[in-house]
Formats: sequence, structure tokens, C-alpha cells
Amino acid sequence: MEYKRILLKLSGEALMGSQQYGIDPKRLSDYACEIKSIVEKKVQVGIVIGGGNIFRGLQGAGEGMDRVQGDYMGMLATTINSLALQGALEKSGVKTKILSGLPIEPIAEAMSRRTANDYLEEGKVVIISGGTGNPFFTTDSASALRAIEIQADALLKGTRVDGVYTADPEKDPDAKKYDTITFDEAYSKGLKIMDLTAFTLCKENDMPILVFDMNIKGNLIKIISGEKIGTIVK
Repeated sequence: MEYKRILLKLSGEALMGSQQYGIDPKRLSDYACEIKSIVEKKVQVGIVIGGGNIFRGLQGAGEGMDRVQGDYMGMLATTINSLALQGALEKSGVKTKILSGLPIEPIAEAMSRRTANDYLEEGKVVIISGGTGNPFFTTDSASALRAIEIQADALLKGTRVDGVYTADPEKDPDAKKYDTITFDEAYSKGLKIMDLTAFTLCKENDMPILVFDMNIKGNLIKIISGEKIGTIVK
């Protein structure tokens, strides 16, 4: 499939690299190079990044913190990561804009479909922070929502594994990888690809999800070039 516009979902944890927390400058630079490679191919790129390397609202709630307060802290963590990624992209010569589900002037403009589309058409990478702007939703759900809003060709979920497997490949050496799987199959088999809200949003709006290993250099450009990388859920 040819991708002209994508929504790239990155996990906050991935930014830690080999560290225990925070942001690894080398990992940030590597991601910026990967993203730049597809921008140079005239692909329009939207990005949603998690905040788990800084704070997870659900984890905070599990430790006695108010869930709503924790979720807003998590949204702010996504903004910190978005600023870091913006800095790395701009340093590599890629023009960017940060929009946010939580308006934080002057750091980010309020997210709207029209604004995002206008910037994408200008060739800018649009980083959408602040989750959905509401508590009780994950950044998986935010990425599904934003992919649908900007009418992306696909939601690309960059992870540390190279696709969807019958079981966790890091725990089960006999786990087998799917090249393609339907939403219904993934649901019936209990495969945890994204949270259920995000998964349902994608299914109901015919938004394919491509799960791939973001940490392998060149994977993004291979996907854009039509190579079969990772697993497609559709």
C-alpha cells in the first residue's frame, strides 16, 4: 500500500533508550532521522507520542493518586516529549508544528482537524500532544482519534517488537508472527495491540493499524516504499 499521509504513534517509554527514565538524546536523534527520511519522500506525517517515560496516569491512580489528576499529569508528560521530539526534528531541518488536545499557549496551538490538515499540506510534521484533552483516555485512543481526524492512510504504531504475534515473543519463543490480521480475529484471540477504545475506533472507521519495530533503522522508509514490514490489522 502507498502511504501519502500517516499518523505515527510512538511510546514514551521508547524515548528512554537504555535509560531507566526520561529521554535518551541518541534515541531522540535516531527517531528524528527516521521521520526525516519519509518527510523527504513527501509523506505527510502526524505524530502522537506517549508520556510513560515521565508519568503514567493509570500507574499514579494505582498508587492512590486521583485518576483525573494523574491523567492530566500524563497529558503534560506527552507535551514534554512532543517538545523534545520537535527540537530534534527542527535540528535536523524538518519543519514542525505542535498542536494539543490541552491548549498550552504559547507552546502549542489547540488541536483542530482543519489546523492539522493545513499544516500537513504545507509539508510540516504535526506533533499532536495532550492526548484527547480528556481524562480516562490513553494515548493509544488519542492516536486512533487523530488518525481518523486527519484522514490518515494508516496508523503506524512504532514499538520494540516487529509485529503482532500469537503470544508475547519476548516470553514465548514459539510465538508466531502475523503478517495480516483482521480486527475481529485480533479481538477474538485477545491480542493486545492497542487498548479496546482505540481498537474499536479504528475498526469502526476503517483505519488500518500497522505494528512495526521503530527501533530498526530504515523500517519507516521501507514501509513507505511498500515493503512488507510488521503486521497490518485491518
